[in-house]
Amino acid sequence: MSTSPNMIFVIANKEIRSLFAMPSTWMILAALQFIFALLFLSRLNTYLQVQAQLTQLANPPGATLIVVAPMFEALALILLMLIPIFTMRLIAEERRNKTLILLKSAPISSTEIVLGKFLGLFIFLSLIIIACSLMGMTLALGTSVDYGLLLLNVLGLLLLAASYTALGLYFSALTVQPAVAAISTIAVLFGLSLLAGISPDSSIAFDAISPTRHFRSFNNGLFSSTDLIFFLLFSITFVLLTWHKLKNE
Repeated sequence: MSTSPNMIFVIANKEIRSLFAMPSTWMILAALQFIFALLFLSRLNTYLQVQAQLTQLANPPGATLIVVAPMFEALALILLMLIPIFTMRLIAEERRNKTLILLKSAPISSTEIVLGKFLGLFIFLSLIIIACSLMGMTLALGTSVDYGLLLLNVLGLLLLAASYTALGLYFSALTVQPAVAAISTIAVLFGLSLLAGISPDSSIAFDAISPTRHFRSFNNGLFSSTDLIFFLLFSITFVLLTWHKLKNE
């Protein structure tokens, strides 16, 4: 069966609509904006307090580094706990409600199902990341903004969200219970984030497989093709594993 881009976008649109149809989604979005606003105002207050001392330095850090970068770092941690809540229902809930059988019996390939669900959630998460970046761009109203650092943080978060979504989608395909999928995804993501704290002097670079470690480069304003390739391979690997699981069924 050939893969149709139109069908992929149809499934993605269905996922986005189902997300916005749930009251819990709006509650989560409202809570996130409240948290982002608190973080932004807190970091902005810190910057204003030390601004006089920063002017005495030869090469002082800008407002983007002090205010925006920590906010994106906090968002990366929030995504680690938030994305499994959304990914747990993508396939596991379909299987539990017996609707996955209907999808497979329809003229829809496993590739279209996997890519459609992945794309739908990724677009939704992109809206959250863009909302956070727009909040950071309001600094331009009173000071200069390092748009390079801002864009690298946005790119890093998008790649991080894609990798987390791919991993969560795979665990959702392995079980019938959405809660089990969520717990499994959080456990693996938390374990991978702990690897980022391992010393680089270790004989075995365990932290090389940690998405958190690769995101830190973007968060610090450093673009590396190695980090970009890692995120792409990580996401593609788990998307392919999900496709292979559904195809075998």
